[in-house]
Amino acid sequence: MLKGRAFKFGDNISTDLIAPGRLVHLRSNLPELAKHVLEDADPTFAARVKPGDFVVGGSNFGLGSSREHAPVIIKMAGVSAVLAKSVARIFFRNAINVGLPVLVCDTDKINEGDELEIDLASGIIQNKTNGETLTSGKLPEAMLAILNEGGLKPYIRKYGDFQI
Repeated sequence: MLKGRAFKFGDNISTDLIAPGRLVHLRSNLPELAKHVLEDADPTFAARVKPGDFVVGGSNFGLGSSREHAPVIIKMAGVSAVLAKSVARIFFRNAINVGLPVLVCDTDKINEGDELEIDLASGIIQNKTNGETLTSGKLPEAMLAILNEGGLKPYIRKYGDFQI
């Protein structure tokens, strides 16, 4: 069960808004880059986010380049999952590979600061602030296995080849 606060963003949050291109020189220093996560969308986000919190987007979250640092620094900031109405395919796959859950659901029913509880196995999202129950659909068993190990690399280190 994942629990945390919602940080709400709009539509079309690109990988450049998540990991600003002007900070490309920090790609070899991910802890420093994580201090700038989403600052072009919300300059206060990195300072306010706490471990376990959620990034909640609108449509087309993670569009743009295949900047794999984007989901990495979201996770490094302490975010336990990303929820959005729709997600760019490559961002989704990169996020799963680094152990960051991404759920597609109706985020209109989530407001900034709402307290959420998420059961990844069932795809049920409880908004404890307004009482709404949302569904994201179940993640495939293979993706849950990768997430449970913290990402694809830890999964492969543990099991060698893919086991599901």
